[in-house]
Amino acid sequence: MLCVVIEVPYLVALIFRTKGLCTSRHGIRAPLEKTYSINRDMYSLLLDCCKRYQKNLTHIFTLNCHHDFTDSDYVAFDEKGFVTRIKIRIPSLFRDEYDRICAPAYDDENDQYALLDLIEFFAQNIKDISERWNNERYRNYQTIDCHNSSDVFENFQETINEIFTESGLLYELTDEKIIERIVENSPLTTEIENNFAAVHEVGTRELLKDAVALYKTPNPTARQDSVEKIWDALERLKTYYTTLDKKHSSEKIVNDMANGNDDFADLFNNEFKVLTDIGNKYRIRHHETDRIDITDVRYYDYFFNRCLSLIALAIQYLM
Repeated sequence: MLCVVIEVPYLVALIFRTKGLCTSRHGIRAPLEKTYSINRDMYSLLLDCCKRYQKNLTHIFTLNCHHDFTDSDYVAFDEKGFVTRIKIRIPSLFRDEYDRICAPAYDDENDQYALLDLIEFFAQNIKDISERWNNERYRNYQTIDCHNSSDVFENFQETINEIFTESGLLYELTDEKIIERIVENSPLTTEIENNFAAVHEVGTRELLKDAVALYKTPNPTARQDSVEKIWDALERLKTYYTTLDKKHSSEKIVNDMANGNDDFADLFNNEFKVLTDIGNKYRIRHHETDRIDITDVRYYDYFFNRCLSLIALAIQYLM
């Protein structure tokens, strides 16, 4: 009888590269649940992916070794140094009772965003390597040669994003080597982001850039900051025309948006006023005790996108 043994990492990669499975093709499989929550199985797959690329961090964690029998020096990956550095850099990353980085058990509490931080650390630091035996006949030891190139990032990015997709996780490792959350049916488009980047007034442009970055940040604690930033951008936008005072600058923006139509001028004036009132009444730009707390994190996306819609329209009429 022929027995075939497949290594686990290869099997995992094979599973995630298999397209068009039978149940998917014939509509038998239940729709994949989309989520921001990383369960234990997802965590394990993502962590295993990082571990497979550990040696690509050797340029940072270099262990200089000596082989006594051949009296030769060689380079290996310093795993102890890596674990110590990560413990300082990402202190909330889950560890077992022996202080080893590992996947949590099903009942273990863990900080899933610390795992995303680890993935970003790998993405931003991995470099190409080559490994070679000192002697092809005797193979006493392997040494690692580190290169300045980072072509390996594309492979790492593809594998991480395949796990995200296949698991239904609404995250993406971007070409900028950061993880962003995916907001389905979001009004924030690439075109809007490009328009924001083209805003001439530096302060408004930077506030919009920061607001969008915080909006995409996976950790929900960034939601409040994203809303605060975009409201700050709205208020600064009102003073866009620096040769005019705030009142007349706002009037010019609204009139340009309305194209001389009084009905739309009233509509946009009212929307600016309503958003200003929301920013003052709720705990968005001000944090006094008499402000209304936003008690559900999901409300932040509503507030952000409502303010975004008005700004995205307004900047199309800026001169």
